[in-house]
Formats: sequence, C-alpha cells, structure tokens
Amino acid sequence: MEIRCTNGNMVELPQAISRLNDLVYNLWWVWQSEARELFRMWDYPLWRRTRHNPVGMLHSMTPEQLDQLAKNVPFRRKLESLMMRFDKDMANGHTWYAHTYPELRSNPIAYFSAEFGLHNSVPIYSGGLGILSGDHCKEASDLGIPLAAVGFMYPQGYFRQRIPSHGWQEAVYQKLDYRDTPIWQVHTAEGERLRVPIRLDNREVLVQAWCINVGRVRIILMDTDIEENSPWDRELTARLYGGDQESRIQQEVILGIGGVRILKALGVEPAAWHMNEGHSTFLVAERIRDLVQSGMELEKARQAVRETSIFTTHTPVPAGHDAFPFQLVEKYFWHFWEEMGMDRDQFMQLGAHQEDWGSAFNMTALGMRNVAHINGVSKLHGEVSRKMWQGLWPEGENPIVSITNGVHTPTWISGEMNALLTRYFGRDWLENHDDPDLWERILDVPDQELWQVKQGLKRKMFTSIWDRARRRWMEGEGGPMQLLTSGTLLDPEVLTIGFARRFATYKRATLVFRDVERLRRILLDTHRPVQLVFAGKAHPADDAGKHLIQQIVNLAKDHTMGGRIAFVQDYDMNLARFLVQGVDVWLNNPRRPREASGTSGQKAALSGTLNLAVLDGWWPEAYSGANGWAIGGLEDLPSDEEQDAADASALYQLLEEEVVPLYYQRDADGVPRAWVEMMKESMRTTGPAFSLRRMLKEYAELLYTPAVRASLG
Repeated sequence: MEIRCTNGNMVELPQAISRLNDLVYNLWWVWQSEARELFRMWDYPLWRRTRHNPVGMLHSMTPEQLDQLAKNVPFRRKLESLMMRFDKDMANGHTWYAHTYPELRSNPIAYFSAEFGLHNSVPIYSGGLGILSGDHCKEASDLGIPLAAVGFMYPQGYFRQRIPSHGWQEAVYQKLDYRDTPIWQVHTAEGERLRVPIRLDNREVLVQAWCINVGRVRIILMDTDIEENSPWDRELTARLYGGDQESRIQQEVILGIGGVRILKALGVEPAAWHMNEGHSTFLVAERIRDLVQSGMELEKARQAVRETSIFTTHTPVPAGHDAFPFQLVEKYFWHFWEEMGMDRDQFMQLGAHQEDWGSAFNMTALGMRNVAHINGVSKLHGEVSRKMWQGLWPEGENPIVSITNGVHTPTWISGEMNALLTRYFGRDWLENHDDPDLWERILDVPDQELWQVKQGLKRKMFTSIWDRARRRWMEGEGGPMQLLTSGTLLDPEVLTIGFARRFATYKRATLVFRDVERLRRILLDTHRPVQLVFAGKAHPADDAGKHLIQQIVNLAKDHTMGGRIAFVQDYDMNLARFLVQGVDVWLNNPRRPREASGTSGQKAALSGTLNLAVLDGWWPEAYSGANGWAIGGLEDLPSDEEQDAADASALYQLLEEEVVPLYYQRDADGVPRAWVEMMKESMRTTGPAFSLRRMLKEYAELLYTPAVRASLG
C-alpha cells in the first residue's frame, strides 16, 4: 500500500539516534516490553509525566538534552538492538498469514470502525468496541494480515471526565495537540493534502485523511476540520458519538461513503471489506453505486458486494443499533439512489427494519442484508443475534456465525508477568501464546513467585491511583472529600475488587449496593476486609448512567463505609491497564444476555486477576468452576427486579462464603495457596482460548479468505 504520509512536527534528531523517530511514530512500541524499557531508560520521570507518550517526550526535550541522549552509549546500543527487531517485524515475508495463505498476502482487507483504542495518547475511542478495533489492528500486524483500516480522526476525541463534589459527571472536551501524537498527514503523489468531496444534502463537504502506523498496519483516519468547509461542517467529526440523529447520520455517511472514496483516492483496492458494527454500512451503498457507474448491472453489483463483505455485530440490545427515520435518510440520499440504478423504495428496502417506534432505516439491517459473512462476538451473542435478526432471511437461511472476542496478549499482559512467564514458558512464548499446551507450563511456576508478581502489580496500581489523586489536588481540581473518594484511603493489603467499564445501565454497576448493610459488613470485617474500586464513563447524553456514578461517589463519601469504596475518575487505557492487572477480583454483572462479549475480564485473567461474573458474553465459554466464580446461573427470571434481587443475593453469598475466605486463607509464608491455584487455572484456561491471535485466525479462516477468494473469482 503506497500512501504518502508526512509529519511536520517531527523532531530533528542527532544522527546517532535518528531512528528514534521511526520507533516513536509507529505504535508497534506499545506492545514491545523492550521498547518501554528503552523509554524508561531515556528519562523515567518524563516517561511518567507524559503518561507513557514517547512523542510527547521528544517534544519536551531541548536540542542540548537530545545531544546528551545521543552520547548515552547504553541507550544507543539498546535502540540499535530494538530497531533490528523492528525492521525484522516490518518485513512481511515470514508471518503466519504469508505462510498459511501465500497466494492472498497481497490482497488488502478493508476494516472499518468508528473508533480505535490504540494508546491513551490517541484518544479516539470510548470503550470496548474501540479497544477491540485497536487490538484487531495490532494482531493483524503480528500475523501479517494485510489490513487497511479506516476510521475517524476526532480532533476533540472522547471527553475527559470530571467528577465535582456533587458526584454528577461533567464532560470536558479538549482539542487534540497533534504535535504530541504519532499521527501523520496523508498527501497525494503531487504532495498536496489529500481531500475528497462528499455530498451532504445540497452541499459539498471536503474530507481529509490522516494515518497512524500500527506495526505493519496503517489506519486511515478522516476528518472535516478544513478551512474550506463551513464552521458547522468543520465540527461534524469533532467528537466521538456526539450530537443528535442528524449529526450521527452525517458522520456515518462520511465514514461509509467517504472511507470508500479515500481508499480509492489512495489507490488501495481491497479484496474484502469488513464493517465492525453498523456505523460504516453506508459503504455497501457506495460500493454498489461505484460498480453500477462502472457499467455493471445492479443485481450483479449487489452480488459482488455481498460476496466480498463481512459484518460483525457487537450489540444484543435493540436500542444499541443505529436506526434513522426514512425522511432523514431521504434528505441525504435523494440524489444517490439513481446513481445506484435504484428508485427510492428499492434503496429504503436495503435497510428497512421494524423498530419499537416504527419502521425505520436500520444500519445493522443494511449491513446484514448485503453481506455474505456475518458474525457475533461470543457463542451466546451469536445465538441471541440469530434470533434477533431472523426476519432478515427466509427460515433456515440465517448466516450469522460466532467468533468469540479475544484480547491482544502482548498489549495487555504486564511487563512483570511477561518476565515471569518468559522464565518458565521460554523467550519466544509470545510468538505461540494461542497454543494451549504452552499454558500448561503455568503449573510449573512456583506459587510464591506468582503471588509476589501479583502483589507487585497491586502496589503499582495503588501508586497510580494515588498519583492521579495527587495530580488533581496540585492542579486544584478537587477538594478534600473528592481526594478521599478517589482512592487515597485504599489499603494494598486488603482484598480488592475492581469494576471498570462504560456506565450503561444494563451493566448494573450498583448491583453490589443493593443491600448496603450486608455489603458494609463484608467491607468492614475486622479480620477479612474488602474494598471496591470503580472507574468508567457514562455517555454525555446518558443521565441514567451518570446517576449510577453519582450513587457510587456518594457511597464512597459515606464515612460509615470506612474508605473502602473508591471511584477513580477519567477512565482511559492507561488506568485500565493498572486496574485489570492490579485488582484481585474483576467484577462483571450485566443483565443477561445483554453483554455481547466483555473483554475486560479476559485482560484481567492474563495477569492473574480472578473473574467474578454473571454467565454472560465470553464467561459461559470460559467458566469451569475452578477458574473463577459465576454469579447466578443460566436461567433468566421473568422480570429485571427479580433478576437483580437474585443476582445480588448470589453475589453476596459468593463473597461471604467463597471469595473472601479463600483470599485470606494463608500458609505460614503468607501465600494463599488455594487462591494461587485458582489464578493458575484461570490463566491456563483463558490465556490461549481468549487471545486475539486465536480470534483473528478464525476470522481469516471463516470470513476473510472466503471473501478475498470471491473477489478474485
């Protein structure tokens, strides 16, 4: 893929360390432990101050400091060694995909997503969908899958969260400083900024492109913040998931139609097209239009698009699928369907679906009706999706399959745990981390060593929480009460349960508070205390989610809770790493079956954190009875109230009778042997089965290669 990218903000470096630019401007370093060691060696206080952002580190240094760095012989040698690995990884000849499908290695696969969670220095993600997309790109790089990813460059990103003393979440938007990000501008072959026009209603809007290097994968990001556009059009792509329905449909026109046109302008010719959720499915219409305009008959064009398209659905909740009134779709497509060889009714039928509020144009229906390859993201979610969308096909022809999500192991495993496993698994274990036989070696790791690493991760998490509180205090952002509720009273010796995710109501963040008196007894037990750490954001328009946050903050303020509850504000990828690696137990209690997959528990398991979860999403496939705990069973009760009461009771009982006693059951050397045994069983059973590597190999076999081969005839 030949894409001309430049970065006018790049720092001029001394010749001896000039390749440092190649390293910091490719997010390959994010999942390389040796790279992070290099940055700590470079300037550890600055590494922490920039929140692990090496581009920001470069821009914080004077020319004199860079000259001194170039004279640092150990640093130079480590950089040279690392760049040899980098160059080897960037060569595409010896990857899994090239070896397994050599005849397909040069046929790009377009991957469209509304958000990408790559690193906290690039805040263009809001939650699990974005983190999965980012992990998808990283693993595609590792496996050599020729992915061409497309999304949005949101200049204001997702909001920063502020929790004032009253506990009601406030959203703060900050303009992204491109200087401190690994983002490149995309240019034409003539050296001009690449721009493509998109028609929105009766006006033309220009879309420009940026790119981010993620190992071998390049992500093309679009935005409309261009001087030639009107002020309101410049704001169209300013924020992630912001605005009303009209703003949303305009964003989705730009993502789907603009994304196809950007790739075409770049000379990229995907053999297959993967839509990650419904936000980008207008690309189906643009591809049909393009083929019809080139002379192909409508039905042949639709068939060609169908056979080469893939759609992944992540949402088992009907309200979570974008649906627009027909008149709104007509406003933006009245000029479009004629170019597709269709009339109005034919076009509307592409996405027509019956909603609770009436018939509408549903973006998921548009995707599913016009692709040959569809998947849900866990076995349970596949079952739910087949029932949910059965009306789109004749009886017995439902094409939805299940490919359970996983996580990118090199990104989410802690450096300390990686070092321990390297000693017992071998130096190349990350190259084979989806091999179940490899994980059997966890049984060879001495209990005391595994426990010491886990305790070190826990202390590291608390240090991070305390540093965040100190930083806010120094910046004058909060009073004493906010300081106390943000985790400053937490005790590293106490059993710590973490709950961190998007604050949607179905995730039931406050289920554990259903019986406050019973919970208080559990938290304040003199000999076996427990503490709860919460983090997460509610969508700016979700008052119900904000109310849940406020409830937790108010309970954290209650002195009768003894400081055993904390809410850590402004959840991001950096905080997520500390939490999933550091807490003892990861709590997940959504209402079944509304959690499509839920990958945070998979990340937690990688570092020995035990899952305490409802049997929803991925957990029914993973839970064995010996690798964590299941809240309730597989039978769903008639009402939400009954289900909440039953699940809360089951949760309290598990805490009182199993989780807490097991944690505090120590041998003479202070190691809870039975607890560590469960940690090992959790890592052994979840490590290989819920990796992104396993997941992407299934995507390649079941979705990608059939679609690519269809395009090749």
